[in-house]
Amino acid sequence: MGGGAYAHESGKPLSRWTLLAFALPAAPISAMGLPLVVHLPPFYAGTLGLGLTVVGTIFMLARFWDVFTDPVLGILSDRFETRWGRRRHWIVASVPIMLLSVYMIFMPPGEVSAAYLIFWLFVLYVGWTLLTISHMSWGAELTPDYHERTRVQGAREVALILGMVLVLTLPVLIEQTNPENLAQARVASMGWFVLILLPIAVFLAVWRVPERPTPTPVHVPMKDAVKALIESRPLQIVLAADLLGGVSGGLVASMFLFLAEDALKLGQYSSLMLLGYFISGVCFIPLVLAVSRRLGKHKTAAASAVFNACTVPFILLVPEGNALAALAVWVLCGVNMAAGPFLFRSLMADVADHDTVITRQQRTGLFYSLLTSTSKVGAAFAIFIAYSLLDAIGFQAGGENTQAVLDSLRAVYVWPACIISAAVAGILWFYPIDERQQKANREILEARGLEAAAAAIAMRTGQPSDAQSSGVAAD
Repeated sequence: MGGGAYAHESGKPLSRWTLLAFALPAAPISAMGLPLVVHLPPFYAGTLGLGLTVVGTIFMLARFWDVFTDPVLGILSDRFETRWGRRRHWIVASVPIMLLSVYMIFMPPGEVSAAYLIFWLFVLYVGWTLLTISHMSWGAELTPDYHERTRVQGAREVALILGMVLVLTLPVLIEQTNPENLAQARVASMGWFVLILLPIAVFLAVWRVPERPTPTPVHVPMKDAVKALIESRPLQIVLAADLLGGVSGGLVASMFLFLAEDALKLGQYSSLMLLGYFISGVCFIPLVLAVSRRLGKHKTAAASAVFNACTVPFILLVPEGNALAALAVWVLCGVNMAAGPFLFRSLMADVADHDTVITRQQRTGLFYSLLTSTSKVGAAFAIFIAYSLLDAIGFQAGGENTQAVLDSLRAVYVWPACIISAAVAGILWFYPIDERQQKANREILEARGLEAAAAAIAMRTGQPSDAQSSGVAAD
């Protein structure tokens, strides 16, 4: 696994090529993640006939499976280092798991059972967790700089959105040809996109981007780790906001196709609405970055949640069959689409530093595994809640629905997401680590690093080093 420029403790910015190579695996990650929430649940519930409640329950159980696998794989990622580093070999190991499970889920062999879907979803989430945790932790460790970390996560978010935009062009094109089995053709095309792109992206990332040397993590007893997590207010805030954000986003994503095709009667333009939403998100990432530099990351994330709460209700004003009005609303909603996810990941890097200052333990992988778990659990609850609500209002997936049911569909799509977004904004406003605090944390950690190096030199030579003589302090 090869070399390449990267940011050092001195704060030297990462090159654009290094950022590009690092961010590439995020594209197939999102290209797979989008249909898992938007396209696959309706496909298995309606086209394959498993039913709304059954599919909602299966996807919820699969996400809760991640509650167990995320921390376990996060700890493995932290502890087991090879000559290639601590993260890259895990990313490579995830590829064959993902390729097999993507093929089985996106190209199912005719009629399938609930057991088939459960098994392959569980396998898929193991590979996906291994890839995403290792990739996010690697990004957090590429640089110690406050704003450079936002740049790293911003690049990753661009790749995530581009992956979604590219994979969405396939169903947009397929919808225009009006094939006999539209749902199956849409899902299969997105599966093949992931199968082709994933190995190429991972190869370029691990070949081009090295890992920055970081302290070897020390074993932490589970009870001590749990105690530290309970006592960490910054961690609680980020995880709570991410959990609720996952519920809000999961609600609207899991009901999107039903809303677009049944309530709004958009038909062949349904995927075009999503495409406009994600393109809008890509275009406004530079603005979000600029705002975060001025307001700070947590206040920008809070403002983003307020924006969500204010824009989603415009969907209620879209007339049936009016694709232009629908596109305008989804483009507006997509303006800050990328803000929450990449700002939460950047905030978590600062939380990990804060924890290291307090506990003297390196637990970046564990923290990112918790962040991954909260968003997945939020999405899991969202799919279960959404499909249970659809069953409760009498919605028929793939069948005929009355106007009253379709009006209820609009309501359950809009109002829960608005209320939850407002709650996210309130939680984030009390996040305590700003740029000044993060810089102070980095100074403490760098001083400890100098002190440790000085002690190692003294042990080898029997003479105190310059750092020891000058009294470098750890705190």
